[in-house]
Amino acid sequence: MVNLYKMLWSRLGGRPWTYILRDTWHRFEGLWIIGLVACGALLGHWLWELIFWFLLVFALGYIAGHLFWGTEYIPGQREESGEQ
Repeated sequence: MVNLYKMLWSRLGGRPWTYILRDTWHRFEGLWIIGLVACGALLGHWLWELIFWFLLVFALGYIAGHLFWGTEYIPGQREESGEQ
């Protein structure tokens, strides 16, 4: 099966875009924060009636992303203290 994302990032950037975004965040953290706050302010100004729903969807996506993204799933996993 063709991995469209890999095909795109290998031609545009040479490595996964998540890594590129992480690098730019660490290099230009202040600019990122200003930009994100500015986008939020504009959305709040233009779409104030819908902002609650946008925030709700974002929060649910954020939670779901942290449930399924990250380390490999291990059934019955406990703290990393070595206990089973």
